[in-house]
Amino acid sequence: MAIEGIAGISAAAAVGISAIATAYAQAKLGAAGIGALAEDDSLFGKIFVLIAIPETMIIFGFVVALVLTGFI
Repeated sequence: MAIEGIAGISAAAAVGISAIATAYAQAKLGAAGIGALAEDDSLFGKIFVLIAIPETMIIFGFVVALVLTGFI
């Protein structure tokens, strides 16, 4: 199944922009999380969840790309 022009560009933008947003969020949360863990080790579970949440943005971007290209 060939992807037509604007749908392919839109799908690439959906994945690319969500990947950049995820990287930015994880960089900020990771730095803050390491700082918090240096002071209190009992925060590990909460920090782990906060770092995992931005990963859903790239998954949503991928799903949008699949919808745009007609695979879903």
